[in-house]
Amino acid sequence: MLRLENISWSTPDGVGVLKDISLTVPDGKLVVITGPNGGGKTTLAKIIAGLYKQDSGRIFLDDKDISDMDITERAGAGISFAFQQPVRFKGITVRKLIELSAGEKLPVDKLCDILSKVGLCAEEYINREVNSTLSGGEIKRIEIATVLARHSALTVFDEPEAGIDLWSFTSLIKTFEEIRSSLKGSMIIISHQERILNIADEIVIVANGSIKAQGKADSMMQKLNENHAISGKCYKQEAMF
Repeated sequence: MLRLENISWSTPDGVGVLKDISLTVPDGKLVVITGPNGGGKTTLAKIIAGLYKQDSGRIFLDDKDISDMDITERAGAGISFAFQQPVRFKGITVRKLIELSAGEKLPVDKLCDILSKVGLCAEEYINREVNSTLSGGEIKRIEIATVLARHSALTVFDEPEAGIDLWSFTSLIKTFEEIRSSLKGSMIIISHQERILNIADEIVIVANGSIKAQGKADSMMQKLNENHAISGKCYKQEAMF
């Protein structure tokens, strides 16, 4: 379980981005954080992962205070983070990257199982380098595969749909549904996508650095619909604020 208590953060030049955010993400739950661009969603995700250090407030994972841990220490404590724009690793193969994430050598059939969940064929990718020869969509899917290989206590995805084609996105939704059905830890997804919102257990709306609304997914989706907030692939963010 993740628990945030009164989290605030400002940019180095003093612009307030997050303001006194408190949030609990229970075990076995998929929580989607959504809201308008620039509202603080990604900043909150990076603070949870340890990429940014909060100015005030405390963070607890399974009742352990991790507030002062950096990203490496939080990874060791069981937090995985998937970037919106993944990092490339010249000289490292896809197989090696996934095995580093899993913490063990993996047979081809296991690698195939992991990669197929993100729409990739293991035989075509395991020996390729994680470098500029891979497209944006390919590198994004590989990063998600590394996160799936870790089986973390808490997994955070920052807009996993970014740069992914429609077919792969459909496969990704199925993967998230599978994870949700057998989730032992917690999962947070930052997203605007209606199809991702629809598979959430709970939805949290963040805008202007604060939590504006949160609750069970069905009631939150009803609220968004009542405000004419769903439009095409994503909702009109301004409708609720």
